[in-house]
Amino acid sequence: MSHLATVDTELASHVAAGFQKTPKTLSSKYFYDDAGSELFRQIMALPEYYPTRTEFGLLTTHRAAITAALRPATDEPFYLIELGAGDGLKTKILLRELLELGANFSYVPVDISSGALEGLSASLRTELPSLRVEPVVAEYTAALTLMAARAGRKAVLFLGSNIGNFSPSDRREFLRALTQPLSPDDRLLIGFDLQKAPRLIRAAYDDAQGVTAAFNLNLLTRLNRELGGNFDLAHWQHYTDYDPIVGVVRSFLVSTRAQQVHLEALAQTVDFAAWEIIHTENSYKFTRPLVTQLATEAGLEVQNFFTDEQAYFADVVLAPQA
Repeated sequence: MSHLATVDTELASHVAAGFQKTPKTLSSKYFYDDAGSELFRQIMALPEYYPTRTEFGLLTTHRAAITAALRPATDEPFYLIELGAGDGLKTKILLRELLELGANFSYVPVDISSGALEGLSASLRTELPSLRVEPVVAEYTAALTLMAARAGRKAVLFLGSNIGNFSPSDRREFLRALTQPLSPDDRLLIGFDLQKAPRLIRAAYDDAQGVTAAFNLNLLTRLNRELGGNFDLAHWQHYTDYDPIVGVVRSFLVSTRAQQVHLEALAQTVDFAAWEIIHTENSYKFTRPLVTQLATEAGLEVQNFFTDEQAYFADVVLAPQA
């Protein structure tokens, strides 16, 4: 008799396919269940984890120039559309700046989770009561296609270093899909984590307190809960490395002994050899020439390249090529 009430069929088929690959893989998009999201909030506050606070500082420093680059020259109404808005902490820097300037705009947070959008909308009503908010629960490209039908500039935000989680080919396809519904008058603002001292990058994904390890291992807890797995976390380790040739952090879960894991939802038992890995995440780091090349391949032009004083991170304004 199964104790699993409902099974996420997308997760189940993803795991079944991922465990047939060599090496076995799981997608980083499954990190963010409730426990994973809470652990990621803790990661963002770690001394080693520079991306969040660096981008926050960069947006604060350059907020006037960034909002000027995103706004239309005239006072016509426009839409500030954010893909995967999260808690909106960094976005509020730009929202406050635009409101203080009396800009004529609506903020459109986009997420596939209605819960995340409800939380954000509630906090915005309290903190920025004059802001016009139009949440959209949809996949990113569907939301942009929907918004493209409306008059006025679309300024699209994709903050954080989320673009770095895509493989190079997926990244190119993703940006092309985002660009396709946009017109040459629209703008994209994308966050890119830049290449820097390899040890500094590596430490951000393997902190001394073990929070990033807990975040990675939480994937197995999720499979136990949602797919009826029996992973014993005592026999798994978090391992991460940075390859400065390719400019990518790779994260793994390592089986510390030969073991079998049963997944009830898949009616499947999976064998793991001692020291076999599950590849869970890529996080690519960029250079300015790489960003320019990526933009060109996606049919975009770099308009502004904003960076912090240490050049750890960049927020880049892009425009679709006419």
